[in-house]
Amino acid sequence: MNKELSRRGFMMRAAALGLAVPAVGALLSACDGDEEEEAVSAAASSDDDHDADDHVAAADDDGPSADAVRVAKDPADIPGPIDRSEPEHVLVELETVELDGWIDEETTFRFWTFNGTVPGPMVRVREGDTVEVRLKNADDSQHPHNIDLHSVIGPGGGGYVTTVAPGEEAAFEFKALYPGVYIYHCAVPHIPTHVGHGMYGLIVVEPEEGLPPVDKEFYIVQGDFYTDLRPNQGGHANWDGDAQFREQPNYVLFNGMFAGATGEHTMTAEVGDRIRLFVGNGGPNLISSFHMIGGLIDVLHREGQAEATHNVETTLIPAGGSSWMEFQMDVPGTYVLVDHSLGRAIDKGAIATIEVEGPDNPEIFNPLDD
Repeated sequence: MNKELSRRGFMMRAAALGLAVPAVGALLSACDGDEEEEAVSAAASSDDDHDADDHVAAADDDGPSADAVRVAKDPADIPGPIDRSEPEHVLVELETVELDGWIDEETTFRFWTFNGTVPGPMVRVREGDTVEVRLKNADDSQHPHNIDLHSVIGPGGGGYVTTVAPGEEAAFEFKALYPGVYIYHCAVPHIPTHVGHGMYGLIVVEPEEGLPPVDKEFYIVQGDFYTDLRPNQGGHANWDGDAQFREQPNYVLFNGMFAGATGEHTMTAEVGDRIRLFVGNGGPNLISSFHMIGGLIDVLHREGQAEATHNVETTLIPAGGSSWMEFQMDVPGTYVLVDHSLGRAIDKGAIATIEVEGPDNPEIFNPLDD
C-alpha cells in the first residue's frame, strides 16, 4: 500500500482535520492552481457551516421525513467471538452515509453514520492482527468524513489518512497491538457535529487467548443528540449547534433511538444465561452513568482493561470511552439498562431492556403475598 500523500492530499486532510500548525497557512498560500484551493476549501469548511443541516427533508406539512428509515442498530447484530489462535490480515470496509432516520417513533432526524446505522458496525479482531480499514464516503453525502479508531497507534488514529470527500475512498493498515474495547468515530471538523449526528462505533480487540465463553453478547453505544425538537414532539428535528455548544442535548440515546432497544426490539435471554455487553459512549460531550435496574455487573472491564472489577452497581463511561461487562440472568423478568442520570433515561431516551424468560427462582427473588 502506498502511504505517501500528495501535496494536495496532505493539505486537504490537514485542513479537514483542523491541524493547528502555523506552517499550514503558509503552505496553503503557496499552493498553485485552483484545484488545490477548491479541494482544501471544500474539506476545511468552517465551524459555522455546521450550525445546521444543509439537507432539506422530504416531509408533508412539516411532518417527519418521508424518506426516513430505522437507523437504530440491533444490539444483537455483532460478529461472533474470534475462534482462531493465530493473527491474520483482516479487511474492514466502512461507508459513511447521511440519511434521514427515526430518532423516536414520531420524529425524524438527519443522521450521519457508518454503514447506515447508529452506532456503526462493531468491528472485532484479535490481538496481533493486521487490520486493513477501507473507508468510502457515499456519493450523495454533503460533507467530508473520516475515521479515528482509538485502537490505532498512529497519527490521528487513522483520521489523517482517511479524510474523504463525497464519492471518494481511502485506506490504511494498522497492527492491533493492545487488547480491549475501543471507540471509533469521525474526526472531521467540526468534530462534535459529526459525532453528534451519530458517527461512532466500537472496535473490539480480543486478547490472544480469546474471551471467556458466554451465552449471549450485545452491543450498546450511548450518544447525545442536539436538536431543535424535544422527544416525541413529532416532525423533522434539525441540528441545534447552540445547544451543542451549551452541552444541552434534547436526546440522550442508546443505539441512536429513543428507547430503541425496548418492546419488539428488546434484547432477549433465558434464565441461567451469562450475558456479555460491549458498551461505549460516543458522546460527543456527556459522561454515562451506566446501570442495570434489577441486577449487578458481575465482571467489569473498564476501558477494556485486563484486570476486572466485580459486583458493580453503576459504572462511569466517559465520552470517547467504552467497557465490556458480564452478568448472570438468574431470575426471569424485564431488566432495564439506563444512564442513571435519570432524566436522560426517562425524558431523553437512554433506556433499553433485556427480557429474560424461564422458571421462577424463589430462592433468589420471591414476591410475598399479604
